[in-house]
Amino acid sequence: MINELLLAGSLVFIFSMALISYRFFGRTGLYCLSAIATILANIEVLLLVNAFGMEQTLGNVLFAVTYLITDILSECEGKKEANKAVWIGMFTSLFFLLLSQSWLLYVPAENDRAMGAIREIFSSTPRMLVSSSIVYAASQIFDVWLCHKWWAFTERKTGDRRRFLWLRNNGSTLISQLLNSLLFTLFAFYGTYDAGTLLSIFTSSYVIYIFTSLLDTLALYPARRIKEGKTAT
Repeated sequence: MINELLLAGSLVFIFSMALISYRFFGRTGLYCLSAIATILANIEVLLLVNAFGMEQTLGNVLFAVTYLITDILSECEGKKEANKAVWIGMFTSLFFLLLSQSWLLYVPAENDRAMGAIREIFSSTPRMLVSSSIVYAASQIFDVWLCHKWWAFTERKTGDRRRFLWLRNNGSTLISQLLNSLLFTLFAFYGTYDAGTLLSIFTSSYVIYIFTSLLDTLALYPARRIKEGKTAT
């Protein structure tokens, strides 16, 4: 039960931090959080845990918050700003990949105690980072594009730009998360795990993303109120 509690607590904490970042630092805060979450998720994704009856990677929650960030930016700041967050995530992934791999080139001192663990962790990072970067960019750009397509559709049908936030958010995020889960599982883990484990990772990832997407929508409403409050002042 401890894993389930930790995952639930992490989700609440990370989503809350997205709202706090936006409240106090605006879109700059979300750009910073996107960079941090992208780097940490690429480390966390190396860890497999059992929770809610499924085997899953720990990176799911942090990757989910990057979708919340682009959703907030799409809803409150515009398509250009949402895509900017995606490219910031890509840049930080590339920066982290190159820097972390350079650590492995050093000859450790005689009294060093960390290099063995560092090599164990980061020797498998390149494939993970390259896979996640490509899939992240593709699914996030698709998510932003589809969100605005849904937005144009609902506005055209109702004449109201504010209505159906839940539809445009879930209608884009659930589809893009399906794409993300499938492509990342194949690119990052194919040949590493057997077919049963791959299916388990894909299924658990997407089930978690369904749940986080619903919470994502709940977080969007206070984010929009934060934006409207700033505009009013």
